[in-house]
Amino acid sequence: MATTNPKNIVLGVTGSIAAYKSAELVRLLVEENWDVHVVMTRAATQFVGELTFRTLSRNPVGAEMFGERGEWSPEHIGLADDAALLLIAPCTANVIAKMAHGIADDLLTSIALATRAAIMIAPAMNGKMWEHPATRENVTKLQAWGVEFIAPEEGDLACGYKGIGKMAAPESIVSAVAAKA
Repeated sequence: MATTNPKNIVLGVTGSIAAYKSAELVRLLVEENWDVHVVMTRAATQFVGELTFRTLSRNPVGAEMFGERGEWSPEHIGLADDAALLLIAPCTANVIAKMAHGIADDLLTSIALATRAAIMIAPAMNGKMWEHPATRENVTKLQAWGVEFIAPEEGDLACGYKGIGKMAAPESIVSAVAAKA
């Protein structure tokens, strides 16, 4: 079993336009001496490229469940064991739902199910999605399991609406992570 580095963070990036903010989040976390390992959902790769995160984190980026790994253990178990914190920012309603129901059908959700590290989520979605009863129930369920949420902010949303649903600012997320560490 791996020894957890107290400054080792797995940053999950999901398929939201807010994924571009995660590049700045990686830069800020590295600046705070975190060893950042980015894991992207397939949808996230449509918004930001792996090269951006690999360059900023100075670590390989996981995007495929069965990608190559330099050691014998499956990647999702190795990353899950090594993490002191799993931070998912941005986190879509889809990934929140998968986590709440134990669905592990990609690298990120498999890590979320396998890790014993603390989990923090910074949601990003349309306000109607955030306020939908299914999402509210899923959030409540995850909170009951100890998952911490960094509340979304109000403002202009990528869909053209104004309201709640913007991912918290990277600086606010780093402050929440620092308070947790």
